[in-house]
Amino acid sequence: MTVANQGTRDRLLAAAQDELIEGLGHLEMQAVARRASASVGLAYHHFGSKAGLIAAVVEAFYERLDQAAFSGAKLPAADWAGREKARIGAYVAFHYEHPFAPLVIGPLSRAPEVLDVETAFTARQLAAGARMLAAAQRDGIIPGDLDPYLTIALMIGGIRQALIGALTADRRPDPARLTDDIWAFMAAALRLPAKPSPVKPKATRRSRS
Repeated sequence: MTVANQGTRDRLLAAAQDELIEGLGHLEMQAVARRASASVGLAYHHFGSKAGLIAAVVEAFYERLDQAAFSGAKLPAADWAGREKARIGAYVAFHYEHPFAPLVIGPLSRAPEVLDVETAFTARQLAAGARMLAAAQRDGIIPGDLDPYLTIALMIGGIRQALIGALTADRRPDPARLTDDIWAFMAAALRLPAKPSPVKPKATRRSRS
């Protein structure tokens, strides 16, 4: 794809996202083309149909989420639990800050054209999460009797439902508090302490004068 074609495609994606947000999940190709300063023919050329365009917008959203909280994320932390809590914080922050998030996890998630995108992203999350839990079991971080596949499925489902509730609430909960609450749920499922144990200061011997 040439630079010009890529630029047109990117403009159409951005315009379609804006149209979906303003239309609460609905868009028309002509409106997208006008907003992107492109022809309707180019919109169909790049995406094939309105359904294809919507799916591409959702896929771009998930690619950015992957970079922010999963494969592309840089999550500095002192230990495994700290890194995974930081991942939840990044996941929550991304959804709170992205204006398209309430539609993706809400009304658009039920659209037929989005199901394949959702299914593929969730499958990648489940596979990567199960591998991460299995590695943590080998390292002795979490109990070995947990089923990694079942556990990660329950965790991902719980986090998603918590986000749906938070993003659709009249007043969103504080993101830091939401992160703490989600981590407490996950730590309990993994049989980890919700908060790191405080480090006791070493006893010091008083010098005699």
